[in-house]
Amino acid sequence: MGNPQIQRQNPIPELVVGVQNLAAASICKDHADAVYFSLDRFSLRARAQEIKIDDLCAFVETVKGYGLETYMAVNTVIYPEDLKAVGDVLEAAGSAGVDAVIAWDPAVICAALDRGLRVHISTQANVSNGRAAEFYETLGASRVVLSRELGIHQIRGIAQQTGMELEVFVHGAMCQAVSGRCYLSAYLLGRSANCGDCAQPCRWSWTLHDDRGAEVELGGKYLLSAKDLCMIEHLPELIDTGVCAFKVEGRLRNAGYTAAVFRCYREALDACRDGSYTTEQAQELKGRLELEYNRGFSTGFYFGVPGPDGLGYESDMNASPVQRQAAGVVLNYYPKRGAAAVRLLEQDLTVGDRIIIEGTTTYFEQEVESLVKDGESISAAERGQEVGLGVRDRVRENDRVFKVGRLPTF
Repeated sequence: MGNPQIQRQNPIPELVVGVQNLAAASICKDHADAVYFSLDRFSLRARAQEIKIDDLCAFVETVKGYGLETYMAVNTVIYPEDLKAVGDVLEAAGSAGVDAVIAWDPAVICAALDRGLRVHISTQANVSNGRAAEFYETLGASRVVLSRELGIHQIRGIAQQTGMELEVFVHGAMCQAVSGRCYLSAYLLGRSANCGDCAQPCRWSWTLHDDRGAEVELGGKYLLSAKDLCMIEHLPELIDTGVCAFKVEGRLRNAGYTAAVFRCYREALDACRDGSYTTEQAQELKGRLELEYNRGFSTGFYFGVPGPDGLGYESDMNASPVQRQAAGVVLNYYPKRGAAAVRLLEQDLTVGDRIIIEGTTTYFEQEVESLVKDGESISAAERGQEVGLGVRDRVRENDRVFKVGRLPTF
């Protein structure tokens, strides 16, 4: 990658971003090629509840207006009592003009194909060889999202064996279980990961005991917490495998995360396209990604089975030095004044603080430039107060206000 004059023989893959609402999708229009999303049912992200079946047509129309492809995930385990509702979801997808349905359950695959929908096989199917990809092609699927447990040389071999479109993950959360087929949450809490309701017990603090009951001394306490995947430094190698699409996980991420991550990958892919991508640029982009929510970074299985470097022993969640803290909620918006009434529920606010205002269709960042209390300008507002906040763009009732800043270093 250090040679900036290397010319790539394979086309630049499509950049596919996971989004949870229209605010996130709107930010992607200049950086991504496609978005994948889910409704409030039959999704492995059960907490992604913002896009309802009644919203689907408007959502798809708006996103297509941005010039983006739309891929809808219907990738949970499907039980007999679910079949009618699955049919309703797929009918809605067809009416809305969704470009493809992401699925792995044969019932969903067949029902989608019967309705003339394109089907992308979910990574949940754990497709790990060319014959498996060809099997789904014979069913009528057009693309396979390959297993996350494959190495680069294996992916290259599959691409050489089949003409099927192949998609791989390049960034986002990793799971301890093969292709996310985990039963730990269901066993411990009755919350099925395979139905989208994972409680993430792999992110908990665990204690290890030997066969005599003695506690084993360890250097860390998060024994099962996998680091996030980050392949920003290795995109040329992945392009050379011949895959057609790169996917970034993010259906539960906020719009700011989505924007930052996709800008980095868009910039990297544009540099790969013109042959100018260097090690130095890759390191700079990775540094920017480290400022967003992450659990530490690894290259997953691409260069071999992960060892200790693939686990985040020291932390269960965010390793970024930049933290978002919930501050309050928007009560009203006054466009003529360029101001919002905000109730501070969790944090104080001071003029000069960096904030994010976010909602289903709202997202922007700004500094706190003015605060007003009882008609008087103030320099700081305390938690529990209702204040006027100067805003640079339109906000909506119930939008959330977050304070953003770096953690102190000691």
